[in-house]
Amino acid sequence: MDMMKDRTAVVVGGAGGIGFAIAQRLAAEGARVFLTGRNAEAVEQAAARLGPAAQGLVVDAGAPEALARSLAQVADQAGPIDALALNAGTSEPATLEEETPAHFDQLFAVNVRGAVFGLQAALPLLRDGAAVVLVGSIAGGIGVPSYGTYAATKAALRSYARTWTGELAPRRIRVNVVAPGPTDTEMMARVPDEMRAALIAPIPLGRMARPEEVAAATVFLLGPDASFIAGAELSIDGGMAQV
Repeated sequence: MDMMKDRTAVVVGGAGGIGFAIAQRLAAEGARVFLTGRNAEAVEQAAARLGPAAQGLVVDAGAPEALARSLAQVADQAGPIDALALNAGTSEPATLEEETPAHFDQLFAVNVRGAVFGLQAALPLLRDGAAVVLVGSIAGGIGVPSYGTYAATKAALRSYARTWTGELAPRRIRVNVVAPGPTDTEMMARVPDEMRAALIAPIPLGRMARPEEVAAATVFLLGPDASFIAGAELSIDGGMAQV
């Protein structure tokens, strides 16, 4: 398994959950992996689990200047970046009646602002022909009661991927989106059984996604086998939003 051999990959928001699974798959495919996160202990532990081919960077994805400095460190150590996964995100429910400016601003700051200015910071460091994957959600294309603002942030990522594909085409930089459905991460494991059952009920395949399944799709889009896929969204949802 050496699809990403000799390539430099960065996973923003890679210390846990889907992000860590992406970093793990990239490392397994031979990439030199840099993962970021806000919690120093979690970042250190994640990098240690991946072994010597990985390095952790403690940085807030919602702070563009700090992220730019961290990405510059990556380029100094490993040269141009070949693959970039922008996974940092947050989700807190709020109905329209419950919505507050603080809640709205928090979700858009992390989920959208972080991705926009994260990619902007990375642009001078990306190799021509590099690949970028934004981690979205099927929520961006369906109505999810109490999660309207979260869904809107993910819809924004889908729209940006289309625009950025056109803007970055002269450099042959591909931008795509993976859109997971409910995924059985450590966080989801703490959800009550009745809520888990309600989430699984509309999934034709009868279970949640596993983080490694989302990672496999992400690394496919970051790798050479997806060389003619750009501006697309790939759903990993067991058919939930498809049928």
